[in-house]
Amino acid sequence: MRSKFLLTAAVAALSPLAAAAQAPAAAPPLDRDILHVQVILDHLGFAPGILDGRGGQSLELALRGFQESRGLPKTGKPDAATMRALYPYRAARPTVTIKLTADMVRGPFLGAIPHDYNKQAELPTLGYRSPMEKLAEMFHTTPAVLMALNSPATRIAQGATVTFPNALPTSRNYPGDIKPEWRQTLTMLNVDAASPQGDSIVVDKSEGSLRVLDKAGKLIAQFPVTTGSQHDPLPLGTWKILGKDYNPKFHYNPALFWDAKKNDEKAMLPPGPNGPVGVVWIDLSKPHYGIHGTPEPATIGRSESHGCIRMANWDVARLTLMIGNGAKAVFQA
Repeated sequence: MRSKFLLTAAVAALSPLAAAAQAPAAAPPLDRDILHVQVILDHLGFAPGILDGRGGQSLELALRGFQESRGLPKTGKPDAATMRALYPYRAARPTVTIKLTADMVRGPFLGAIPHDYNKQAELPTLGYRSPMEKLAEMFHTTPAVLMALNSPATRIAQGATVTFPNALPTSRNYPGDIKPEWRQTLTMLNVDAASPQGDSIVVDKSEGSLRVLDKAGKLIAQFPVTTGSQHDPLPLGTWKILGKDYNPKFHYNPALFWDAKKNDEKAMLPPGPNGPVGVVWIDLSKPHYGIHGTPEPATIGRSESHGCIRMANWDVARLTLMIGNGAKAVFQA
């Protein structure tokens, strides 16, 4: 039986935190010109955060990275010189209208997810709460933006026509040796297989960025990140990427969490995009630290983590295509 959600009803299925953070009344109106800039930057690997048609720190960060890569003044603004540099990529239109397929609206969907890790461990998966949340993540945005681009009466069901930010990749020609389950995740998240190949990464705490460098040290891609907290600061220094765990389970050990509850027990949480580390864990030579995804992409750069480097699921998935095991990872203040 096909699910028939309305956009308004689906937003109500979000957690109170996510719904409050994306309340349309609290945000400026969507600007399609800004959305166009965001879409182009997203395609080029200079991730602007959520594709929402609004300015902000993540867009400014992405623009500075793009400007540096093109030898332009790093203003963080879509000035004349930057717009000329972006002009050749204008074919990546800001929005795309798609007829929903069965795969796009297929669950299972969980509704509310308990905050308690021990209760999460009892679930079969930590998948999406609703079709709207899944579609928003597929197109690198939020349910509120989908509402702004469509009508509150738009159906979320197979065969329905919906307008999205244009996060469609230019290529899905992923490496032939990856497992089918990870290929499915890359496809679902619209991760572009046409990604530059990096030699090392630099995580900058003050800037809130993860920079991908080539062998010559040139910036070729950049992502917004959340980097630690007062209790669990970013471990400054030079580390190494040891490996990648795709669609990982999460071993919750309360002894490693300063904010764990007294009665918490060790638990193995099931995989899923709404798990604590999202869709991938990139293991580092620093014990207990890694680069990983998140269940709340709208909070990247605006909240704290338990010391690790947190990214939007679609960004960290793309990073796995750009950087290999053994690569140097420099963490700086």
